[in-house]
Amino acid sequence: MLICHCDLHFELPYAHSLKGRRSIVNGIKERLKAFNVSVMDVSGEYPKEADIALIFLSPDARSAAQYRDAMEQMLERHFPELHYTLEYEEL
Repeated sequence: MLICHCDLHFELPYAHSLKGRRSIVNGIKERLKAFNVSVMDVSGEYPKEADIALIFLSPDARSAAQYRDAMEQMLERHFPELHYTLEYEEL
């Protein structure tokens, strides 16, 4: 069993306040919860950037990669205007 940790960093050029950023981040978090992952907003105080941490369990590395790819496809499908980077680690 593997513990998989992902950090998503989003650039939010259209968010002008913390309230605007929170609205976008909450939408992303709700979509990610469908994957049965633990999701946490770990953003700082700057409204034009957001960071989300994800944790999930996987039986093997191949399944973890498939799961991660499915989450990335969902993000690209539902939030095409957002630019993000994904850092991934298996423990």
